[in-house]
Amino acid sequence: MQHYLFQGSYTPEAWEALVKNPQNRFDAVRPVVEKLGGKIDQGWLAFGEHDIVAVLQMPDNVSAAALAIAFNAGGALQASKTTPLLSAEQGVEAMKKAATCGYRPATAAGAHRA
Repeated sequence: MQHYLFQGSYTPEAWEALVKNPQNRFDAVRPVVEKLGGKIDQGWLAFGEHDIVAVLQMPDNVSAAALAIAFNAGGALQASKTTPLLSAEQGVEAMKKAATCGYRPATAAGAHRA
C-alpha cells in the first residue's frame, strides 16, 4: 500500500462544534478510510498552518483522492492537502530512473529550446 500525508484545517464552525462536543475525529473517520481499503497509521491534532495531520496507507491514488474529495465535500475543512510519500528505497529507485531518463535542462550546453 502507498503512504500519504494528509493535512487539514478546520473551519471556525467545525471548531465550534468540536468545542461543544469534543471527540476524536480520527475514530470517526477510521471506518471511511477502511471502506476505501486504507488505514490510518497515525493521526495528530496540530497548531499552526494545519489543525490535523495524518499518515495514511491507501491502496492507490484514486482511493486517496476519493478520501480527500469526501473530506472536502463534507464542509468541515477550509483547506486540505494530500501528499504522496515515497519510502527511502522508492526515492533511490526514482533517483536512478531520473539519472537514465535523458532529461537535459534548458541551461545545459547544447540543449534545444522547447
